[in-house]
Amino acid sequence: MSKKIPVLVIFAPTASGKTALTRELFSQDGSHFILNAEIVSADSQSVYKYMNIGTAKPDPDFCRQIPHHLIDVKTPDQQFSVADFVFMADKACHDIYSRGKIPVICGGTGFYIRNFLYGLPPTPESDPKIREELKSRIAKEGNQLLYDELKKVDPESAKVINVNDAYRICRALEVYYTTGRTRSSYQLEPKLREEYDFLFLVLQPPRELLYERIRKRVDLMFDDGLEEEIRILKEKGYTKDSPGMKAIGYSEWFESEADDKNDKTDNLEQIKADIKHHSCKYAKKQYTYIRDIPGSIIIPYQGLPEDIINVEKVIKEKFNSIII
Repeated sequence: MSKKIPVLVIFAPTASGKTALTRELFSQDGSHFILNAEIVSADSQSVYKYMNIGTAKPDPDFCRQIPHHLIDVKTPDQQFSVADFVFMADKACHDIYSRGKIPVICGGTGFYIRNFLYGLPPTPESDPKIREELKSRIAKEGNQLLYDELKKVDPESAKVINVNDAYRICRALEVYYTTGRTRSSYQLEPKLREEYDFLFLVLQPPRELLYERIRKRVDLMFDDGLEEEIRILKEKGYTKDSPGMKAIGYSEWFESEADDKNDKTDNLEQIKADIKHHSCKYAKKQYTYIRDIPGSIIIPYQGLPEDIINVEKVIKEKFNSIII
């Protein structure tokens, strides 16, 4: 029987201090350096090129210290599914381990992390005719009508799909109309994949502290030039219908674009407020995806020195034979 690949999985919402933690534990410049690791980003937005400020990507210097995978692998007009994530994350983990390092899945997209831990549920192959019909309908009728239709035929899937996510709405309806079964009925039993030896950590900052950090991060994004980044993306031809532009921090610019009746300053403040609101709401929602996963270790986390020491201790207890 082949040896299982040790994989450290860290879930933490945006602005919770993931970058600082990974710098401390996995960079040789960190005071708590314990693992020769490489990061596999579990962030549904960082996969897109040209979207740097609004996604709070790790800077190039940090990526030189600790190699990162699944960043800048798509352009904003390309779809990136959870199946793409699991496939590419698997490939990265095997590659990292083959070079004598430990893969660390780290990010705040709970849906990606859950499917990586459990594996993808089996679903029917695509029916091109039904898929094209649904794509045509959603283009003509809009997301809301098809989303309401999904809520009637597959309410469980609708609960975890955003009304703006046209791709997943169509896919869930496609499964139903192809097989007569809901997509949610294809879910696997909650059992961790056996090819990996997982350590799954859930960092949990106090809610109000997290929300305050999110609001400050959004302010910083505007200071760093988010408006200019959006202008460049539009000049490249990306629109509200581009998959990448549906991300929080980007979609708001299309929903609240200034017109002749709006003062530009007021409009920017509204966009900023919307991004803050949506980001806080998203951070709360992501915890639902990783709830009740076997073996998960919840760690209260504010980014304080003692918090980093607590995380270090848990990792050492699990991976004591491969700690530096």
